[in-house]
Amino acid sequence: MTAAKDWLGTISGLGQGRLAARLLMKAVLLGALAIAAPAAAEDAPPRAGGVSEAAPSVPVAGAGPAGADAAPAQLPAAPRKPDTAHDLSPMGMFLNADPVVKAVMVILAAASVVTWTILLVKMLGLGVAKRRMRTNLKEIRSSATLAEAGQRVRRGVGALLLVETEEELSLSRGLPNEGIKERVAIALGRIESAVGKRMASGTGILATIGSIGPFVGLFGTVWGIMGSFIGIANSNTTNLAVVAPGIAEALLATGIGLVAAIPAVVIYNALTRSITGYRAMVGDGTALIMRHLSRDLDRREFGTYGPKGSVRVAAE
Repeated sequence: MTAAKDWLGTISGLGQGRLAARLLMKAVLLGALAIAAPAAAEDAPPRAGGVSEAAPSVPVAGAGPAGADAAPAQLPAAPRKPDTAHDLSPMGMFLNADPVVKAVMVILAAASVVTWTILLVKMLGLGVAKRRMRTNLKEIRSSATLAEAGQRVRRGVGALLLVETEEELSLSRGLPNEGIKERVAIALGRIESAVGKRMASGTGILATIGSIGPFVGLFGTVWGIMGSFIGIANSNTTNLAVVAPGIAEALLATGIGLVAAIPAVVIYNALTRSITGYRAMVGDGTALIMRHLSRDLDRREFGTYGPKGSVRVAAE
């Protein structure tokens, strides 16, 4: 009986030990699962149809090899910029134009500079000449004889007219009065024509620029548009953006031609009117001298000529 109880106690102890061992193993396994569960949750892919509450992580460039490799695949590709951008400002179109079109533009710009230079020079010259001629006319008109006019008028075209008259009188001494008047009128007429021609020198350039300027610009435009169409044929495209810069550069040549031609025509007309007025003033001076000459010759013929004097002056 005692042996049976001891055997049962032994069996009971062994059963309790096994139960304790099982419980201990279960606790170890549960602890290992609890530790491994968060890492497994991070590495596990998202479930199909599930919505992730956490924001997707964005790889940072330079954070590591994996981030560096993933960044180009996730970032959107930037739009590619054109290789060359056309500068459509006037200076940019000039610099990018065809050499022939560029040469046309340079020629027209030089013609415009010549136009304004002629205007400046002629306006200054005409202003001085007209002011001096007005003074000469006033002095000749207020004089009683050619000798007195020669004493008052020392400079300008009026002085030149008086000198020519005195020389013809010296050469025609003792000849009939009618012949003297005719020869003096011819000499003064030649001086008047020479003065007008000298004052009008350079205005012919304005007429030329005003006449051919638009056509020179049109030549540059035709050449530039022809080059643009050749570019269309070579590129096999009808995109307007390809040929628009060339056409704009070509049209700029026509614009510069008009800028050079329009002022040239206006300035030419203005200078022509001003020169015509100046020649009319010289003609008035010639008429006044002829009147004095006629009176002096009549006085000499009838013996009523005043005190002798010379009308030779230093003419400029």
